[in-house]
Amino acid sequence: MSVTTDIPPPQPVETPDAPSPRNAFDRFFEITQRGSSVRREIIAGLTTFATMAYIVVLNPLIIGTAPDKGGHFLGITPVAGVTALVAAVMTILMGVIGKVPFGVATGLGLNAFVAFSVASKMSWPEAMGLVVIEGLLIAVLVVTGFRQAVFLAIPAELKAAIAAGIGLFIALIGFVDGGFVRRIPDAANTTVPVQLGSDGTLHGWTSLVFIIGLLLTGVLVARRIRGGMLLGIIGTTVIAAIVNAATHPGPSVVNGKPNPTGWQLSVPTLPHPLFQAPDLHLVGHVSFGAFASVGVVTAILLVFTLVLSDFFDVMGTTVGLARQAGLATPKGDIPRLGRVLFVDGIAAAAGGGASASSATTYVESSSGIADGGRTGLTSVVTGVLFLAAMLLTPLVQLVPSEAAGPALVVVGALMIRQVRDIDFTDIGVAVPAFLTMVLMPFTYSITDGIGAGFVSWVAIRVAQGKGRQIHPLMWGVSIVFVIYFAINVVKSLTGVS
Repeated sequence: MSVTTDIPPPQPVETPDAPSPRNAFDRFFEITQRGSSVRREIIAGLTTFATMAYIVVLNPLIIGTAPDKGGHFLGITPVAGVTALVAAVMTILMGVIGKVPFGVATGLGLNAFVAFSVASKMSWPEAMGLVVIEGLLIAVLVVTGFRQAVFLAIPAELKAAIAAGIGLFIALIGFVDGGFVRRIPDAANTTVPVQLGSDGTLHGWTSLVFIIGLLLTGVLVARRIRGGMLLGIIGTTVIAAIVNAATHPGPSVVNGKPNPTGWQLSVPTLPHPLFQAPDLHLVGHVSFGAFASVGVVTAILLVFTLVLSDFFDVMGTTVGLARQAGLATPKGDIPRLGRVLFVDGIAAAAGGGASASSATTYVESSSGIADGGRTGLTSVVTGVLFLAAMLLTPLVQLVPSEAAGPALVVVGALMIRQVRDIDFTDIGVAVPAFLTMVLMPFTYSITDGIGAGFVSWVAIRVAQGKGRQIHPLMWGVSIVFVIYFAINVVKSLTGVS
């Protein structure tokens, strides 16, 4: 069921009474069958790109500036080029093969893990080699049908909780990236880990821009204005550019010191030059020598962690996006699930092969879906824009997170309505569903939320005497999650640092 307020639910793909396609292009993307239009898909693709484009700026700051064990850096400019390339190619493939409105790009969280937990133990080529292996393993799990089988074994209530949890998660991302909610530097000595603004209060022009953007986007969506999300982002960006020109808040960090009233990720000014040829020399710069340099056990554990995180992050994202787009059946099944997951696995390997880190399906795709995206054409449009971003990488920085963040918050408000499909009167459902939803934003990890939901579902159902109702794969996956949560214990027992 779609959660958007301005787009009518699409017609089921297999419905006999669905309108006939207008031409071969329409038939291929099933545009008419899904109750959409080319114009709507283009707008949705623009919106998805607008909310994903930050990765072209942010990923280089994480991957490009982190040294490997030998002290070598990949560099900001080369990483920006390959980040846009991987996002472009894999998002287009997701649209053409998977035929879903899902954007694909380097995964946040995974890239930090690769930069600070993998590359710190080996060279960058070796670290990216492990990412390639991770992606290929996931693709194999899809081909064998194992990944889909795990997906189908998840109870419908947990699927709804996953979707709602992702809504909370992306809303928090929007608040944090927009500077409305911030981490407290000395959180260990305070009662809360985050706070309103930089000191418990809101001040500065950048905060005002975020608030205006949130209200503007909310009003546009509430008024059912077509392309409301995109118009909100564009309008807020214009306001941000005007505010920046008039008040000069500067960046959030100046000469290594925090600037509480500065822009969080990028300053909304026209960069010079506007056009820049991409540096793609990192493509293919990988090595599979990690097993020799750090040891087989360590390498296997690192690959296991990558696979587990990517496996369930994507599963959760796919559930949430498909439900939001109205592509899931009443039982929660998703058409062409195997193709979608296969493309995602190949994207992970491609990200490693290009030294952009593991690429994955993006929860920000929900913004395009909220603007009406229902088919793979949305993804193709988003992918083409990423191709353009390869040449206009500096221009992407014009959109500050204060302008994109409000759209994520509004989308989160739309997705949280999935809780209506959860029976909170059954404590065996309520506790796992609750843990799934709240731990995603609390831990800043989709995987942790899903893992807590799985383990608690099995434990409580067994305690209720309903163990026979649990699918065997739910048992298996829950055991894997127990290992995942106890990975440090496993390392200590095996003597791995």
